[in-house]
Amino acid sequence: MRKPYSIGIDIGGTNTVMGIVDTRGNILGTASIPTLRHSHVKQYLDELHTELSVMMERTDAIGKIHGIGVGAPGADRNGVIEYAENLPWEMPVRLAELISLRFGIPAKVTNDANAAAIGEMTYGVARGMSDFIMITLGTGVGSGIVADGKLLQGHNGLAGELGHAIVRPQNGRMCGCGRIGCLETYCSATGVARTAREFLHSTPLAPSILHDIAPEKLTSKDVYDAAMKGDSLAKEIFEFTGSMLGEALANFATFSDPEAFVLFGGLAKSGDLLLQPVKRAFEQHVISLWKGKVKILLSELKDADAALLGASAVGWTV
Repeated sequence: MRKPYSIGIDIGGTNTVMGIVDTRGNILGTASIPTLRHSHVKQYLDELHTELSVMMERTDAIGKIHGIGVGAPGADRNGVIEYAENLPWEMPVRLAELISLRFGIPAKVTNDANAAAIGEMTYGVARGMSDFIMITLGTGVGSGIVADGKLLQGHNGLAGELGHAIVRPQNGRMCGCGRIGCLETYCSATGVARTAREFLHSTPLAPSILHDIAPEKLTSKDVYDAAMKGDSLAKEIFEFTGSMLGEALANFATFSDPEAFVLFGGLAKSGDLLLQPVKRAFEQHVISLWKGKVKILLSELKDADAALLGASAVGWTV
């Protein structure tokens, strides 16, 4: 008899979220741990195992898990992370093998943004879509590309690294990947904080409540809160960020002719502060073939549900 539950694990650059999911997509329980607390992957897996063991006992799921699905940055089709600039562990990490051995349950790992795309296609705003691109806006920028109803994985299973498309080759920002001017250095949560520090430094006399926060402590949430209070500099930061993202999406549209882009992650929760400049810049820069034809949507799934549900769906395939 098929075991009734799957475990989904979403490894983000800041937090790791895990949950137990049934065959209908109901999340029975969730927990999270800081991804960066441990510099060694073994210690990280020990904490992960502790949290999941408690959850399985609480939900009466011990012995009832079919498989474990994991969304992780930089994972290839064999469940190996060769390189992920936002993770502190020594690379490469044979994550699928390590998790399977640690839990005694079959495990499969895919790119975190791919897992989010699967979750959105199954349960969210992309239901019924055969062609869309998921853009995850978190600590970094990731993407999951669905074309003709299939997730695009590429030769090594690493397709969809649109966050590392170079958008500013001249005088661009240094990226953790070692290149200059990548999209994620501007349009991630950390990129927004970086923009805020640059704007405050270049316009020290511009009135803004952001001046009251120590530069090294500034976060994208601080910028959002300030913008919601009408702070003009904070609004300008979102205009800058959204415009750059919209320009990048205009280039991405030429690749797979998507019906829609779906924005997901903490930064996407900024709503119209981000969405409106994205849409304006997209229509300004996209070639005429796609003007007025591509939707730019916010994820319908709350918090980490898209990545968590997508990862759990991967767990059913092992």
